Amino acid sequence: MAGSPDSKDAGGCRDPMVRFHSYLHGGTSSLLSTLPTLIVFPVYKTVFRQQIHNTPVQQAVGQLLKEGPVKLYRGVAPPLLMRTLNGTLLFGLQDTLLCQLSLSSQNVLFTSALPALAGFGAGMVEAVVFTPFERVQNVLQNGQNDRHLPTLKSVLVRLKAQRPASGFYRALLPITARNALGSSLYFGLKGPMCAVVEAQGRSPVVSSFISGTLTSMAISLTLYPLSVLVANMQAQVGGEVKGVTACWRILWESRQRSVALLYRGGSLVILRSCITWGIATAIYDRQQKRSG
Repeated sequence: MAGSPDSKDAGGCRDPMVRFHSYLHGGTSSLLSTLPTLIVFPVYKTVFRQQIHNTPVQQAVGQLLKEGPVKLYRGVAPPLLMRTLNGTLLFGLQDTLLCQLSLSSQNVLFTSALPALAGFGAGMVEAVVFTPFERVQNVLQNGQNDRHLPTLKSVLVRLKAQRPASGFYRALLPITARNALGSSLYFGLKGPMCAVVEAQGRSPVVSSFISGTLTSMAISLTLYPLSVLVANMQAQVGGEVKGVTACWRILWESRQRSVALLYRGGSLVILRSCITWGIATAIYDRQQKRSG
């Protein structure tokens, strides 16, 4: 299975085509798993409004209906593009790092942790590359920006005029923590979990899907508060720029110091994440096995 150090020998690690297949399969699996995003994007946008404004689902839906169908899909382009490129980089880079680490590791116990370590490194690179995409997406999805930032071009121009820390790379630190930890858990858990499910008599494709789904559920439940923090830090443009700690205090107070309110809308995000990552995992593992 991809992500397992036993699946790559030294010759395979040195073969450029093996590395290319990892990037290609990662992009393909992510693109196919993202297609449902077009259908469920209104749901995602509803959750985003709950994250930002701490509103009940009925009120968030009411806001979107009032804005009309034209603005319903405002902000859909960045997540579609980001998801495809994200899979290409994440799966390919993790596989590349895994092979390099495997060649230099002689410790059997340490070798079992290599997929997670390679995933951690890939997640850090992913954060640096895709933070600007997430920033633009969150600005576009915030209805409060519609009047003074009506188009994608206006958002890009405004963010470009600011310093990186308050512009395109706003919330880089929590995004790096979320992505690095999430990728480490995903690549560290999906292989062993898939083996357990397959031992129960499930087919490889079904085992990969269940593995991706359960792994994604565990990651989403653990790291969802970081996503809420990122959304709140990135949704606004201009004004006083506060640090991560100050933003977390404001968010925690706005949620009345309630974990339940902090996770408002989380069930929909977790459900969507489970489905997309389950599909992506199944497709990627299938492609990897077919290419040898």
